[in-house]
Amino acid sequence: MFSAKRVLPFLLKSTNSLRQQNRFLSAEAKPAPWPRKVFSGVQPTGALHIGNYLGAVKRWVELQEAGEDVTYCIVDLHSMTIPPDPDTLRHNTLQMTATLLACGIDPARATLFLQSAVPQHAELSWILGCLTTMARLTHLPQYKEKSANMKEIPLGLYLYPVLQAADIMLYKATHVPVGEDQIQQLQLAQSLARAFNNKYGRTFPFCETLVNDGSRLKSLRDPSKKMSKSDPDPKSCIMLIDPADVVLEKVKKSVTDFRSEVTFDAKERPGVSNLITIHSLVSGKPVEEICREAVGKNTGQYKLLVAEALIEHLRPIRERMERYTRDVGYLADVIEEGSERARAIAEQTIDEVKEKIGVDGLRAGRRRRNVRQES
Repeated sequence: MFSAKRVLPFLLKSTNSLRQQNRFLSAEAKPAPWPRKVFSGVQPTGALHIGNYLGAVKRWVELQEAGEDVTYCIVDLHSMTIPPDPDTLRHNTLQMTATLLACGIDPARATLFLQSAVPQHAELSWILGCLTTMARLTHLPQYKEKSANMKEIPLGLYLYPVLQAADIMLYKATHVPVGEDQIQQLQLAQSLARAFNNKYGRTFPFCETLVNDGSRLKSLRDPSKKMSKSDPDPKSCIMLIDPADVVLEKVKKSVTDFRSEVTFDAKERPGVSNLITIHSLVSGKPVEEICREAVGKNTGQYKLLVAEALIEHLRPIRERMERYTRDVGYLADVIEEGSERARAIAEQTIDEVKEKIGVDGLRAGRRRRNVRQES
């Protein structure tokens, strides 16, 4: 018979050895982290206003300048949820390209491309659409908001979030810069990546948000609402293409309140706070410093300072926009070169996806035939 005094130490030693092996195997089996990649897109719906620029595009440039792996897409397919005029869409696409370049996007350091030039977006969108449900899409806030006043809702509006998820996942993006109001839109992409990975194996990273605090500039005429170019009051927002005298007039006409001092309180003084936010974003100064410098000035005097800072910040952008707009051939070359780089990545991803879901029959057949021939 075996003595317990002899067996127990042996068992403990064996157990500890197994634990060490399991820890080693777990460490070996742990997948490598996904390389950090940033993706975002913008619709070609005409000129941008300062809310679009300060809340999104300016952040894109900062990520590019920080040396991030960045991919930026002009999402013309998304703009088709309401069928556009063809000539208008073409014009807007070129104008958006010129605007992004003028704002500082460098095609040598960022992949800038056109969504419709990469057919894999639509292909992956269909595959992902088969992994989600109608109930899930119906409850998305974006669908509810845009379909509220529609009698007949186009299918494209319903599937919009799935295509948006495909845009992100096709490039295996790990980070997506968004405004606070867009976080929920990204949750579908996160959910679909998780669902695909669970069903077919590790394929897509879990994308995270890069939230920009300055992404919700308020209307200059009604600071309770978000700045929007669809506002019926043209003085509610400042466009990047607005000349200096128009910018000055819009800022001077902006709604504040009956108090004359310049203080920041987004809840109690949204109008003045909105101007301070704009001033901070274009000057790079903290809100506290701006308020200290404005001591002794009333809101009317302060509006002139905001307008001056905004005009100076936008002037070189407007000048570059005008120059780029005159060179349509250059804009077309930039988009084509960026689209070629995007297609190379998209093809790799879609090939991997097709193999995992089993719709690569012809390629699989050729591989098996080649293996037989080689053997």
